[in-house]
Amino acid sequence: MSIAAINERLLRSIGVGVAILRFSDLKFYYVNPAFEDWFGDPVTSEVITGIIEDIRDEARSALRENGSFAGEVRIKPKRRTLVIALSLTLTEVDGEEMIVAECQNITRMRELEQMIDTYSTMVERNTRELEREKERVEKLLLNLMPRSVYEEFKTFGVVTPQLYKNVSVVMLDFVGFTAFAEKTDPTVTLSELNDIFTAFDRITEQFGCERIKTIGDAYLGVSGMPEAAPDHATVVANCAIRFLRYLERRNQSHQYKWEARIGLGTGAVVGSVVGIQKYVYDVFGPAVNMAARLQVAAKPMQIVAPESMKFDLIDAFQISDLGAHDIKGLGEMPLISVSGHMPTSSPTTRF
Repeated sequence: MSIAAINERLLRSIGVGVAILRFSDLKFYYVNPAFEDWFGDPVTSEVITGIIEDIRDEARSALRENGSFAGEVRIKPKRRTLVIALSLTLTEVDGEEMIVAECQNITRMRELEQMIDTYSTMVERNTRELEREKERVEKLLLNLMPRSVYEEFKTFGVVTPQLYKNVSVVMLDFVGFTAFAEKTDPTVTLSELNDIFTAFDRITEQFGCERIKTIGDAYLGVSGMPEAAPDHATVVANCAIRFLRYLERRNQSHQYKWEARIGLGTGAVVGSVVGIQKYVYDVFGPAVNMAARLQVAAKPMQIVAPESMKFDLIDAFQISDLGAHDIKGLGEMPLISVSGHMPTSSPTTRF
């Protein structure tokens, strides 16, 4: 086998087509078999004619300026569309300008690039969906537990139970809720609770109180955990007053009238995530029990607190002594009621 035949076979096996044509009239002098496989006979091929018509001016200009031209053409010799990388080089043979055309089938490469682009787009879309899902999960967990607890849970996968010694608790429960729920459409009941509890959440956030949970119609918030708060008693009292004030104003413009009893408690609590498969952040301890018991002892639209909170509240709130009451599980306790803020004193006018 001659050297020329070996070169032809080598060029064909690696998918390179070669042609030589005159620059002046684009007459072909040589084509190898790979070139003919793609483009056909250069004398009669309509494919070559169409390509020349498409790139003639651009290619001539590039060859004159730079001596070379590179581009891609798409042909459809049979059923499948091929992408051919075309490289033209201007040279001189025996004083005549000639063009050497090198062609390579890059169809598979372009298909792979398209597949990669499609896959990248899919990965980006899935990544965005995962980020949105992550944000939804984070938002849900932050509704179930304080942020610092969530950060610990996210980092270590567990939450260490913590004892908080100086905490105040506010516990609210609605008057006559069971009867209301029995005679009212469940959708209406849920809508009313969502509306009210959303307002309560805004109030607790405003004063730096942490809403721990709702249990049916009960609402539980704490101050002094997980971050310590020296004014924790004042915080829960402010929240309790705003709760009742919100209900009073709401009742003036809504069909359904709501009344609530509120108990305040102070002391120690333990906070931790409870459960393995279903995570719930909960608090329990003396302060929680006290708030729950005093809420039961309160009258409608009344805030009841232990006398031990009187010293912390008396300067900012209107306090009334309720005397000693026998509280289930806690024995006899002196109680107070918190009915509002102390009026702001006006400056004395001097003559």
